[in-house]
Amino acid sequence: MIFPDIQVSDVLFALIGTGALLAGILPRVLERRPLSMPMAFLGLGLLLFGLPLGLPAADPLAHPKLTEHLTEVGVIVALMGAGLKIDRPFGRRRWASTFRLLIIAMPVTIAAVALLGWWWAGLVPASALLLGAAMAPTDPVLASDVQVGEPTDEEDSEDEVRFALTSEAGLNDGLAFPFVYAAIAIAAHGLDPGGWLGEWVLADVLYKGVVGLVGGIVIGKFLGRLFFRVKRDSLRLARHSEGFQALAATFLAYGVVEVAGGYGFLAVFVAARAIRAAERSHEYHQVLHDFAEQIERLLTVLLLLLLGGAVVGGLLAPLTWPAALAGLALIFVIRPLAAFAALRGAPGRLSEHWVIATFGIRGVGTFYYLAYAVTHADFPDEPLVWATAAFVVVVSVVLHGVAATPVMRHLDHTPAYQE
Repeated sequence: MIFPDIQVSDVLFALIGTGALLAGILPRVLERRPLSMPMAFLGLGLLLFGLPLGLPAADPLAHPKLTEHLTEVGVIVALMGAGLKIDRPFGRRRWASTFRLLIIAMPVTIAAVALLGWWWAGLVPASALLLGAAMAPTDPVLASDVQVGEPTDEEDSEDEVRFALTSEAGLNDGLAFPFVYAAIAIAAHGLDPGGWLGEWVLADVLYKGVVGLVGGIVIGKFLGRLFFRVKRDSLRLARHSEGFQALAATFLAYGVVEVAGGYGFLAVFVAARAIRAAERSHEYHQVLHDFAEQIERLLTVLLLLLLGGAVVGGLLAPLTWPAALAGLALIFVIRPLAAFAALRGAPGRLSEHWVIATFGIRGVGTFYYLAYAVTHADFPDEPLVWATAAFVVVVSVVLHGVAATPVMRHLDHTPAYQE
């Protein structure tokens, strides 16, 4: 016998090592090509899990808790990175595009997807609302090709397209959560609002939102002071340039706020913005961002490989034509029209508004919301909801991965865009 008995753990070590190596190589190889890293690793996952390697099944329906925690870590690390790399200071006018996308486009998208899910795809109301809430937020993990770059010293260096997409992805993951809780409440208590509406407004909208926002500000200000302004040199962490403190900030903000009953996703992004505001031009922000980006890239590799494995394992099998068409309507009709309408009057030209509206990339956050919801309530259409969401994410990864590089390059070379 040439080869000894192959252990699954050994195969996993080899795959993780290969994935980590490719995570460092592919972004540079694919930099100017109409092909993204998420596309490459999704394809690799389809290939590897399709081979007879004895890999364990990647089934989110069978392992919802594991799916929840893996995607949870992926999202919060990406949120910290997104918050650190935005140069533009917070302000009502400067963030006008973001507010319009969050306050107008996202609720409209949730309502439209939920209506299609119920009326067209045949989902029960709770499942339809869950699908809308999970699919509405854009993704901070898979949208790096259309986001702002590394932190710089220039407050207004970012173009409106990249800024709007980055800031939207940073905030909408937390703001979609009340609608997920509404879906859970309907699944548990029925459509009659008398059984859940009051508690939902007070607890899931107001209390959790305020705790997430205030907690993120307080923790971010505390960490900003610790990093940059402590009088004792040995405790001023920015002097030591230790990038792993990005993880400390991420888990501290998320964990403390979640323990207090608030929205941890919102807290992580807000804390990152508060850290950045504490000493806006300090080079330590680059160190923190680079470390967060490296961890995010490794987690992205893992999650996309598992998504490919789940697709090969039959995750899309329950998908129906009406559900697939509802998902395509989200990508090609609902998100573009809702976002474009919301951006009327916002900074930027019409062509920029169309790009922002079109690149509403779906990804890891969607799977987190689904996994969280199904562990807190019973949804009779769970397999179809998962299949529809996975189909939309796969289409989004491929479509936006192909389009991102040429579209952004075209915008960057447009004379009016360079002014």
